[in-house]
Amino acid sequence: MPARPPSPEQAARMTASVPTAPPPSPPPRLGHPRAARVRAKRDFDAIFSTGRRVATPAAALHWLPREAGARLGLAVSRKVDPHAVGRNRIKRAWRQAFRQLRAQLAPADYVIVARAPARGLDGAALRALLADLLRRARALPAPGPGLTMPPAPDPARAGSAAAPPAPPAVLP
Repeated sequence: MPARPPSPEQAARMTASVPTAPPPSPPPRLGHPRAARVRAKRDFDAIFSTGRRVATPAAALHWLPREAGARLGLAVSRKVDPHAVGRNRIKRAWRQAFRQLRAQLAPADYVIVARAPARGLDGAALRALLADLLRRARALPAPGPGLTMPPAPDPARAGSAAAPPAPPAVLP
């Protein structure tokens, strides 16, 4: 005769005694935290009125130095793209670039104001535009040399070339 299946109460008691693994921890948030955003109107007003600015035909970067950390504000109006999808695409590309560059940036509040030519740029071009604006503002270090050629010899050290080190002595 086949065994009867356990009642729901018996099944619950049997599974309750079996140790289970803890639930997996959620993946780390790669979002744009509030502490990294310029959000208040008075902050935007201060950056626009007393901050500095660099610009290209596609965007303008306004910045104002501060004590701690870099924060980003974005202004993409309907004049740039009448469709929300297009405006959100521009903002998403700039937020992604800012997240990747934030650790290298000088502490300041940065506001990027999009202009109409930004609508025609793809994501990679928008990210490159932000990096270029930050370099022009001297908030981001210039890229290093391309390591395709050895560095040029220093003329001050031309006469003091040292002899190569002698090979180590071999003991019998």
